[in-house]
Amino acid sequence: MKIISICYISFIGLFFTSMSLFYMGVCLLNKDFSYFIEWEVINLNSVHIVMTLILDWMSLMFMSFVLFISSLVIYYSKDYMSEDKNINRFIILVLMFVCSMMLLIISPNMISILLGWDGLGLVSYCLVIYFQNVKSYNAGMLTALSNRLGDVAFLLAIAWMLNYGSWNYIYYLEVMQKDWEMLLIGSLMMLAAMTKSAQIPFSSWLPAAMAAPTPVSALVHSSTLVTAGVYLLIRFSPLLLSLAVSKFLLLIACLTMFMAGLGANYEFDLKKIIALSTLSQLGLMMSILSFGFMKLAFFHLLTHALFKALLFMCAGSIIHNMINNQDIRFMGSLSSLMPMTMMYMSVANLALCGMPFLAGFYSKDLILEIVYGGNFNYIIFLLFVISTSLTVMYSFRLVYYSLTGIVNIFSYHPMNDSSFVMLKSMFGLLMMAVMGGSMLMWLMFPSPYMICLPMELKNLTLLICLIGGFSGYLISAVSLYYINQSIKYFQMSWFLGSMWFMPSLSTNGMTFYPLKLGYNLIKNLDQGWSEFMGGQQLYKFALMNSFYIEKMQNNYLKIYLMLMFIWILILFFILLIIN
Repeated sequence: MKIISICYISFIGLFFTSMSLFYMGVCLLNKDFSYFIEWEVINLNSVHIVMTLILDWMSLMFMSFVLFISSLVIYYSKDYMSEDKNINRFIILVLMFVCSMMLLIISPNMISILLGWDGLGLVSYCLVIYFQNVKSYNAGMLTALSNRLGDVAFLLAIAWMLNYGSWNYIYYLEVMQKDWEMLLIGSLMMLAAMTKSAQIPFSSWLPAAMAAPTPVSALVHSSTLVTAGVYLLIRFSPLLLSLAVSKFLLLIACLTMFMAGLGANYEFDLKKIIALSTLSQLGLMMSILSFGFMKLAFFHLLTHALFKALLFMCAGSIIHNMINNQDIRFMGSLSSLMPMTMMYMSVANLALCGMPFLAGFYSKDLILEIVYGGNFNYIIFLLFVISTSLTVMYSFRLVYYSLTGIVNIFSYHPMNDSSFVMLKSMFGLLMMAVMGGSMLMWLMFPSPYMICLPMELKNLTLLICLIGGFSGYLISAVSLYYINQSIKYFQMSWFLGSMWFMPSLSTNGMTFYPLKLGYNLIKNLDQGWSEFMGGQQLYKFALMNSFYIEKMQNNYLKIYLMLMFIWILILFFILLIIN
């Protein structure tokens, strides 16, 4: 009864809070209002410690989406984690995670944002190492340490904010835009956002964080941890365009999008494919944000959260039924074994690809058309076009391996759609993945963008999607073996399939070479030449001197006779010189 009660209470509480916040967000969006709430925590002489909260349409709508997804994830966990004896601890950790995200969303103050920011980092570490084994510990440490780099940048930005006498950054973004200290703070916040949203070169932690339970992955990769960096940059967006490094962010984001799309086409782990898909979409959000389209980046952040959470929950249902097997090569013909789950997964996949009138279409198509009409160089343009094609490519590859073909698992298998709790929680997200995009579009852009493009560019999105889908189906049917053999001469398959060596560089590259350098220093200096020429040599010199002094102090007659003889010789030579 305890398990059911904590899951149901959390689900009902979060769900109704989400609906209330969404209604309030729509009201504030309609009236174009923002509320600042200040709570004076301590007033000591002239020191005022004030907790400030910002409630505007953006924070309320984002909170409502986070709470909606987390409520369904907790309800889903009731069945997925039912065999876990510590499910209460798991639910409490998830609630702490959501609370940290709430604090980050509604804070216009750097200190309170840091509390939420570090809360996300700490609780994510606890969730990644939830299944206690060596792989989880390694993944957790990589996740925590990668995010600590961003925390350092955050702390430095807080220190520089002292120049303005307050940590309420939101007051200074417009006024102090050209101030070099504010530009430095903006650059530091950009670095912090890059680590949290896993942009190159901090991308390796995001697929590693798949060691967490699947409900956590659905929450982390849709609306909480990885989107924290994007949301922070959306808040700092008035400052972003005045930064010289925003063009650098654009290039990095486009490369991240391209790299993740390539890596997903070489991956066979179901959860890692979806994680790399998240990484690709984060690159898309960051790139459109560096163009200056803040509302559009936020729009894609919300629509992406809906179908990505659904995709992870479908993957979790498949893994749960396949007795914890995540390799897509062992799947096949799941559409006949798990028809409802596969229908949900197909809708989520099509929304990810930008299928017309699903959630992903409204944001992705608008972003691509703005890129086509923008004044950018060919490299950025090609990276966008190829990355979009790669998205459809790995989606259709996933469809080929999981939905079609023959069943590749053992004949005595438990594959079914019997988990009614999982199906109900996924159905809530399915409705939003179908209708959420159009609903948000009507709310956020009441007067639509008028984008006038030539016919070739208008049809380009459809063309690259068709080419990507056909290529994805083709490489799966032909098998990657022949393609790998053809490019083996260039040694490219290992490079493309391993996220451009970033996991190796982030783990062995960061530990092996410093440790080897330390070993050589100890061997050659501490226990080598410095020991021989230092302590040992001094000891031998002191020993030899003490031996001679000891002989002098023993009052030997022959020493005195020898000294007398030497003095006589010296006197004899002096007399010779005088005469």
